[in-house]
This record gives sequence, structure tokens and C-alpha cells, in this order.
Amino acid sequence: MCGIVGYIGRREATPVLIQGLKRLEYRGYDSFGIATVGSALEVYKKTGRISDGEAGAASLRGSTGIGHTRWATHGEPNDINAHPHMDCRGRIAVVHNGVIENYSELKRQLQERGHIFRSETDTEVIVHLIEEHYDGDLLTAVNATLPYLRGSYAILAIAADTQRIVAARDASPLVLGIGDSEIFAASDMTPLLEYTERVIYLEDGDVADITPDRLDIYHGGRRVERPIELISWCVEDTRKGGFDHYMLKEIFEQPQSFYETIRAGIDDNVRQMIMGADEITLVACGTSYHTTLIFKYLAESLCNISVRAEMGSEFKYFVPPLRGLVIAVTQSGETADTIAALKMAKARNCSTLAITNVQGSTVTRVADSTLLMRAGPEIGVAATKSYTAQLAALMQIVNLRCERAFDDVLSHAHLAIGDVLLYDVRDAVALCSKADHAFFVGRGAFYPVAMEGALKMKEISYVHAEGYAAGELKHGPFALLTPETPVVAICTPGPTYSVMASNIKEMKARRAPVIALGVDGDKELAEIVDIFIPIPNTHLLVQVLTASVVLQLLAYHTACVLQRDVDKPRNLAKSVTVE
Repeated sequence: MCGIVGYIGRREATPVLIQGLKRLEYRGYDSFGIATVGSALEVYKKTGRISDGEAGAASLRGSTGIGHTRWATHGEPNDINAHPHMDCRGRIAVVHNGVIENYSELKRQLQERGHIFRSETDTEVIVHLIEEHYDGDLLTAVNATLPYLRGSYAILAIAADTQRIVAARDASPLVLGIGDSEIFAASDMTPLLEYTERVIYLEDGDVADITPDRLDIYHGGRRVERPIELISWCVEDTRKGGFDHYMLKEIFEQPQSFYETIRAGIDDNVRQMIMGADEITLVACGTSYHTTLIFKYLAESLCNISVRAEMGSEFKYFVPPLRGLVIAVTQSGETADTIAALKMAKARNCSTLAITNVQGSTVTRVADSTLLMRAGPEIGVAATKSYTAQLAALMQIVNLRCERAFDDVLSHAHLAIGDVLLYDVRDAVALCSKADHAFFVGRGAFYPVAMEGALKMKEISYVHAEGYAAGELKHGPFALLTPETPVVAICTPGPTYSVMASNIKEMKARRAPVIALGVDGDKELAEIVDIFIPIPNTHLLVQVLTASVVLQLLAYHTACVLQRDVDKPRNLAKSVTVE
């Protein structure tokens, strides 16, 4: 959830750290801080956004440093709870992403031994444990500390009397960037793009000893080699490119990201896994879970194969019977619940496949095979292009199991996505922006599309929205319909069209205003609703995509009218790396 960054080399560390933290701010933005080693160990940390407080860090000097941008898990967002945290003597500083599950017990023991705690965070126990073992050798002290920790961590530690960073990872992501007499460390690759294309992904259990000219990685006390990989992304991918928000830029990038994912295809190994599966189970969280539900509807109705879609957060504790192929879907490749579920599937001897946007991420190293999305960096917290890229990957699986019946449909679907990008949704926005509550409804594959539309609305506009299968409204939610409660309904030709139209009339009879998405030219639907938004009259697979993009635009423009922070909605973070 949080983002950490480190630098050691020939430059002043502070500008590199600040810029890197800005790249990572989508992972958390409650507070930030940096620590540098120059003539002394100096620390600056502040509540709020980096842009509001970075001037205060400008005075920190030194060519070795670490930084952190926080999504609060233990202790409220304030200056004291912000990272980095220091030991009692001010000689050691640590930043940490993850959760130390046994911190209460460790804290009590440390306090009994005389340590003074300043914050409410779990992280502070780490730096006090390092302090107890530190005699001038930071690597030895970190190694002695790690066995005490239960939970997840990516740690960067520095000390006042040495030009050195020690990094450690277990169940939280950490990547190293290899430059010319300089080394970078970060939670993901986005802070590295301006400086290097060569990276090393640390494995769980790795400890790295980093100096400007040398990098040694240890695992289980033995020195190991980790491969240097080349990044395919570039720094321009992480910039707004003239758009007001990253989210809008990423919405407009969807025709390209969908097309690139389709064009990349499926390799022979993954093809064999898919074709040989009698049963498919998908595991995901949030928006990714909605894509798996869409896949379930499509695969079962079009291909007649058995599919289960499971929430990663529930899977670990309530494991369903497993057989066949298990697919983990995660944009970042670091979603903690999804990775835990995948490991459980492997322990039960299931074949495993990862669908992710980040090559080299944890899920790609856990799964037997990977089907890589081609969305590029997604900076906005609300998923947009990663959602449609996931659908591109999943629709390819549907196509494969249907003997490539949809080759032509998928190869041209990006054109239809492009057609809806400039739709005028102002009337619908005016209605939604005045509401405190809204319903999104659909049937079949459009039910999870409605769920995703509701999620987008609530997470960036803060309008409370719920997605339902249309027929379920009568089983309770109808009690909430009022003239101030808009309903967004997806109603396209197909076996449920008539009953869906009847559901809309029932909602209208309760005086709820209805915004309907239907195919272009559907005069009957346009006449019974308050606002009609036409989508191209194309194949079902494409209608799922175009309806989804229209709902993204509706949520985005509603949030803008309400003057919300679209790219950084309150209380949220992009990559959920803790349970």
C-alpha cells in the first residue's frame, strides 16, 4: 500500500527521493518523509501531499537516502507516524511497506528493555530491533532483526556512519534499479524509469547490501545472483501528456492498450493450459474481480465450460474445492490476497496462471505461467485501462475455448472503444452529481459491468453507488428508490432485453430517474427512460467494453463536477499489498 524509495550514488539524494516518491504517491498519500546520510543522518517528514511539503526537505544533504509515502495502517496520519522512523539515539533510519503482525508483542518487550517509542506504527519496532543488534555493521543488524518479524515487509535501512543501504523483502514488493555508479530501490519500477532500464526484482527472503559500486544479495545467509531484467516502459508513460488527470489520460489510452493486449496473443504454453482445463477458477480483488465475473458469464454461456470466480480476500480463509486451472488476475501483480490464494492453489497441485500488467512482479514468479496485459503504467488510483486490458486477456481465453470464433470481433473492438470516448454525458452527470445515492443495474455479463460502474462512481466521486443484478432490486433495494435516487441501467438486445425493459418501467413507476445505456437506434428504450446514452450496436463482447468505458466517463465527469481529487481519492491506494 505504501511506497518506499532509496538512492545511493553520485547525485544528491533528496531530489531523486522526492521525485521517486511523487511517482509512488498513488500507493499512498497520507504523509511522506525522507532521510539522508551526509555529514550526519537527517530526517524530514510531513503529513499531507508531497507537493505541499517538499520544500521543507530541500535542505537535506547527502548522496545516500531513503523515502516513504504512507497509506496509514497503524496510527492516524500525522507527522509523528510518518516514516522514516529512527532508533533511540538517532543513528539509524528505516522505511517499511507492509504489516508487522506481532508488533504489539515486540513493542512491549522493547519497552521493557528501555526503548522509547515515539509513534503508533508497527514499523518502529523494526528500527529498535536493528538498534539492539547494531555494532557498526548494518547488514548484520538487519539480518539479526528479520527472524523476529512476522507479517510482510519491504524494508530500507540506513545508518549515520556508513554510505550503505540494506534492503530486505518478504511478501511486499521491492525492485532495484542498476545505474552507473548508483543504485536505486523502490516499491515498483515507476521511480526508476528516469534513470535506468535495468532492474532486479528481489525475491521473498532476500536481503540486499547496497553501496554505490557494489550490490550483494543474500538469501538464507548465502550470497545469490538475481537476473538483471530490462524495463519495457518509458518515463513518458508516467506523465499526464496534457490531460487534466491521469485517469482521463488512461481512459483515452484504452483503445491502444486493448489492441496491444489482443495483438500480443497467447503463447503455446498458456494455450495448452487453457485448452486442457476441465474447470477454471479465477481469483481476484476489486475491479479485477469484476473482470472475472464478466469472464464467468461469457465463458459459461459462449463456451459451455465450468467457471468459478472467487474473491481473493475470502479465498484464503474459506478455500473452495479446487481442481483444474486457477487464474490469478491482478493489475500490479502484488495484490496480497490474490497472491496468497494462488499459493494455496499451487499447494493443492492446481495448474496456475497469472494475468497481470507487470512483468517480474510477485505473481509472475509464483504462477506456473503468465498472460501479460499490455496496459503500460496506470497511475490513477481508479482502474480504467487495466480493467479493459484484463478483459482483453480474458476474452482471448474465451475466444480460444470457442475455437477462435471471435478473432474478427476482438481485432476490431478497439475501434468501438475509441468511438465512445467523446460521448457527451453531461445530462447524466448533472443527475448523478446532485445525488447522494445511486443504483447501477444490468443482467448477465452486464451485471458485473454495473458493479464496476458503481465502484468507479463511489471511489472517485464519493456518491454512494451500488451495483445489482436488475431482478434483485425487488428483493429489498426497491425500498430505497426515490425521485432523488438515479438508476443507471444497461439494457442491450439479447435474451434479457424484454425483462430488463420491464425492470426499468418498474423503477420508473417508483419515480426513480433512469439513465439507460442501450444500443444506438433503440427508440423504444429511449422513450421510457429519462436519459438515454447510445452505445454501438455490435457484438456482446464489444458492448461489454463500450458500456464499461461510458460508465468510467460518467464517474470521472461526476467527480470533476463535485471537485474531487480524481487521481487520489480519499483513503484509497493503488496497489493493495497488505491484507
